[in-house]
Amino acid sequence: MKMLASTFMRRTAAICLAAGVLGAQAAAASYPKGPVTVVTPTAAGGGTDIVARLVADRIAPLLGQPVVVDNKPGAGGAIGNQFMRREKNDGHSLFVTANSNQLIVPWIVKNAGFDPIKDFEPIAGLGVVPYVLAVHPSFEAKNLQEFLKLLKERPGELYYASAGVGTLNHLIPEMLAHEIGSKMEHVPYRGVAPAMADVLGGQVPVLFGSLSSVLENIRAGKLRALGVTSEQRLDLLPDVPAIAEEVPGFKAEMWVAMYAPAGTPKDIVEQLSGTVRKALDNPETEERFAQQGMRLMKVDSAELAKLQEEEYALWGEVVKSSGASVD
Repeated sequence: MKMLASTFMRRTAAICLAAGVLGAQAAAASYPKGPVTVVTPTAAGGGTDIVARLVADRIAPLLGQPVVVDNKPGAGGAIGNQFMRREKNDGHSLFVTANSNQLIVPWIVKNAGFDPIKDFEPIAGLGVVPYVLAVHPSFEAKNLQEFLKLLKERPGELYYASAGVGTLNHLIPEMLAHEIGSKMEHVPYRGVAPAMADVLGGQVPVLFGSLSSVLENIRAGKLRALGVTSEQRLDLLPDVPAIAEEVPGFKAEMWVAMYAPAGTPKDIVEQLSGTVRKALDNPETEERFAQQGMRLMKVDSAELAKLQEEEYALWGEVVKSSGASVD
């Protein structure tokens, strides 16, 4: 009797396992069953929103269903994240967000209301935006080496502007100063536009700005580019060194990626990851990204999961060392 019971249990377990696998495959095969919504935690017209709409347009014909974008801005991205963690995990609600909204906000906003690792399933990387160390033309440092020399010799005397506490404009210079054992003074503004205005006017000499936000003024001679935060030099600024050339290992960029709510079936995640990569593997799409000062981020779900865990820990260290917080 014991042998019969044991055999029955093994067979039952095997049948249940097979049923689960077949059920997941059936769910993926019938996906999507209707329109797909892509939520972004930023306002319409911003860089993340532009990427979300571009990707939505590209994946819609591949999925065979309409894909619409829904903006849920506020609280540095916390509102959009809180909304998404409550959405159904059936693949019909997706999330396009930047690492700054996803991985920094929980460290600086008390009770942010989401866990970027536990609450979301990584799908695929979309685009990367390098930042540029730019200064007013009257600034005494004329190149990257001179800037780093000043920073080391005069800790706390160099001022930089940012779009606000916890933004990459704020934390990238904090990261750099920490790397070389120095300190810079932060001048926060309410957005990029007022920060840029005061840097252009010479009131604050330094800004770490996204490539798209500073390139036109660099070309017009209104700003001087001293370094870029990517690992290597940029094609658009070939004469501007990567900061990593002087500070080995330094790298800090904004990237935008797609996620789904936690618990979304693995087969659907893998299907979406492949769909996104196929949509991005297109010269026209690459050109559209380049127009936004971005390069394609060719990262699948597993690679994105690893990257976000590493960066989440990194930004936690930067926030702690900078003392940044938002009540």
